[in-house]
Formats: sequence, C-alpha cells, structure tokens
Amino acid sequence: MKSAILLLEDGKIFEGRPFGAIGQTVGEVCFNTGLVGYQEIITDPSYFDQIVVMTMPHVGNYGINPIDEESDKIQAAGLVIKEETPYPSSWRSKQSLDDYLVSQNIVSIKSIDTRALTRHIRDRGAMNGIISSTEKGIKALEEKLKKHPKMVGLDLAKKVTTKKIYKVKSSNSRFRVAVVDFGVKKNILKLLVNEGCDLTVFPSDVSSNELLNSRPDGIFLSNGPGDPAALNYAVKTVHKLLGTVPIFGICLGHQILGLALGAKTYKLKFGHRGINHPVKNIKTGLVEITSQNHGFALDLNTFPRNVISTYINLNDNTSAGIECKEYNAFSVQYHPESSPGPHDSRYLFGHFKKLMKNNAQK
Repeated sequence: MKSAILLLEDGKIFEGRPFGAIGQTVGEVCFNTGLVGYQEIITDPSYFDQIVVMTMPHVGNYGINPIDEESDKIQAAGLVIKEETPYPSSWRSKQSLDDYLVSQNIVSIKSIDTRALTRHIRDRGAMNGIISSTEKGIKALEEKLKKHPKMVGLDLAKKVTTKKIYKVKSSNSRFRVAVVDFGVKKNILKLLVNEGCDLTVFPSDVSSNELLNSRPDGIFLSNGPGDPAALNYAVKTVHKLLGTVPIFGICLGHQILGLALGAKTYKLKFGHRGINHPVKNIKTGLVEITSQNHGFALDLNTFPRNVISTYINLNDNTSAGIECKEYNAFSVQYHPESSPGPHDSRYLFGHFKKLMKNNAQK
C-alpha cells in the first residue's frame, strides 16, 4: 500500500496515504471544523497557500459539482482528511473529491488522525507543513519546508485577485457597487446582485480615483488570503475613500478597513475556520452562528474613538465587526454570504443597500 507523510515545521510527522495528485505541496496547515462544505472551502481564495485539515472524519460523501465552486479552481495548497468517501452519493455529484483533486494536480493526504493533528495545531499554533507522497527523506523535506515563507508579512491578495476589471449586471438594478477583489467568492457577488447591485469588480491594487470614476453608490471590500498589514497600498486607497460613499468589508476587507481607520491587526494562534462560530451582536444582544475563515484579527485595544465594535466572537472575545458612522463604513470578520454556512447574517447585505439608499438621498 502506497504511503504519504505530512511533516510540520516543528518536526511533528503524520503518516498516511496519498490522496489526490502524487507529489509534494507546502503551505500553512490550518483546520476547518465544518461538517460539510469541503468544495466551497478548497475553492475559496482565502485558503490560497494553505493546507486545510478537515476535522469531519468522513469527507467526500456528496462528491463534487460545478455549482458549489467559489472560484474557478481549487485555491488550497492541499487537503488533509481522515477517511475518503470514494463513491459519493448525491444527485448533483459529477465526480469524486479524489478525481477533482487529481484533475487540478492538488497533492493531499488521507488516513491521518485529524483529531490528533487538530489538537497539535491548537496547542502549538498554525504552522507551515509539507505533504509528500514521493520523497520520504525527512532531511530533504525539512530543507524544502524551511524555504517556504511564513504567513506573516505575505501579500497573497495579488496572487488571487482578478487581472482585469469586469462587470456583473443585476436584473433589478438599483445601485452601482465597486468591488475590490482581494479574493472574492462567487456567492458574495451573487448576493450583491440579488440585492439589486450592478457590480464592477476591480483588482486589489486599484486606485481610489479608478474606483470613484466608476461612479459607485457603494464600495465593497472582499475577503482574501494573507496578512492584511502587508497590503499597504490597499489600506492607503481605502483611507482616501473614507467619507465618499458607503463602504462594506468582510474578512480581509474588514481588516483593511480597520487598518485604514487607524486600528492594528495581529496574527491569531490558529485562526477561526468553520461554519459554527458564535458571534454576539453588541447592539441587540442576539447571537448569530457564522461562517469564518481567517488567521488575523483587528486589535480591539487599538480602535480610534470614531470606530465602535459591533460584533464579538464568543469563542475568544476577538473583534468580529466594526462601524464608523462618521464615514458610513462598516465591516465584519466573518462571511455573511455563508456558502458554506448558516444564513443568520445575510441581512448585512440589506444594511449595505440601506446605507447606499440613504446616502443617495442626501
């Protein structure tokens, strides 16, 4: 029986079997606690350069279909699972997860004790790792692993952003929204369109003048991978946009808005990745179950006076949302578009629409 290994940068080794393509892959190893949604997860650009560990023991049950892709390809560097379902059962399934990974040359590993691996990451923190189903020499793999950059300081948005401007039209058009693509998911665009927004999607390094020349009613800052503090150009652009039109940011967009307003970010020990994270709405006291995928957070102790905390992650009391009424800007750390995940927070797209409507009537 063929074998494969996962070597972590702290020297911990997990032995398993090859899954997906045969070869080697390197990335930051992180875990996702979602019971479903593996296709959306591995095609989410926020996972670029990361090896995703699924804590659900059985993965691949319902196969792969063309509808659930959140981008045009697999973005994760690799996938780690305990047990594969080689014969999926779903009327929508077009191929197995293994065939999907092979078709896009994504090296992965199965038959790993993912519970032990997850506990190790929780204790030691997210770290780089290498999956190999070819070279088994530890010294050689350690050398390759040492050469791979750490996540802190990495601007990965430029790796996944659109290369050219494009438009998405709504059938019930009421607003024009400029989307800054740091790694935007398809379902975000879909929900904005459903709210009556005509979208113009720009690359991550778009200038403030380019955005404003599109005459938007609002600006949306998308999710994406990497260290938000490394995107100085985006922070400067958003700072120039404050007070022009309403701004809505999620995930990386939330962090960039916070930096533009004067707050600071830091790297979490092992991040928040899953579809079951409780978040408290500070204004109403209600708790929402949210979909999350991030390894950095805004530092609550650095918020300027005109920025208020609107949501708190109840797992660790970190920032999950901010608002600056002075500039008609707000953002959340989680994914209100879900996909995968609960729909508790989808009302935020309606709130964005309300801000644009009120701003237009001034």
